[in-house]
Amino acid sequence: MTTRKGHPWIRATTALLLCGVALSIPGARCAGAQAEKNQVRIQEVEVALSAAGPVVLLKAESKAIPVFVDQTVAESIHAALSKQKLPRPLSHDLMRSILQAYDGKVVQVVITLKATTFYGALTIDVGGNSKVFDSRSSDAIALAVHFAAPIWVSRELLEKSGQTLDEPPGTQRL
Repeated sequence: MTTRKGHPWIRATTALLLCGVALSIPGARCAGAQAEKNQVRIQEVEVALSAAGPVVLLKAESKAIPVFVDQTVAESIHAALSKQKLPRPLSHDLMRSILQAYDGKVVQVVITLKATTFYGALTIDVGGNSKVFDSRSSDAIALAVHFAAPIWVSRELLEKSGQTLDEPPGTQRL
C-alpha cells in the first residue's frame, strides 16, 4: 500500500488513532455500499436505564436488542438522539468533528454477536475511500447515531437476541 504524507485519509486515520480510538487498521478492508441481503435495518435507537446499568435498545420489526453500554456512551448517544449539545465534547463528538473536518462520514454500522459479545463493523468514508473498522458495538452505535447512518443486524441476531416489544418501533404513546 502506498501512502502520501498529508493525504486526507492518512491524516484522518492518524488523528483518530491519536485520540485513543482502537481501530483495527490492519484488518481494514474496502466496504460495500449496501448491507447483505439477510440484514435488517434498525428502525429506532433508544437509551434506557436498567437494574444492570445503561442499555441501548436497537429496535426493528417489533423487537428490541438490548446492548449494555457504559455511562459515557449512553450520554453520548442520548445527547445525539435528543440533539443536545453537551458542555464539553465527548469522544464520539470529537471523532465526528475530526471526520467532518476531513469530509468524512460514517456510512453504516453492522452489529454482530460472537458468543456473548456484540461487535461493530464501522464503515467510514473519507474522500470517496471507504474502509471498515472493527469497533466496540457501543462506539459504532454512537457514531452511527451522530452521523444518522444506518445500523444493520442479521435477521438471525434479531430473532435470537431481540425481545418482543408491545408496540412497533416509532410508535408514540399519548
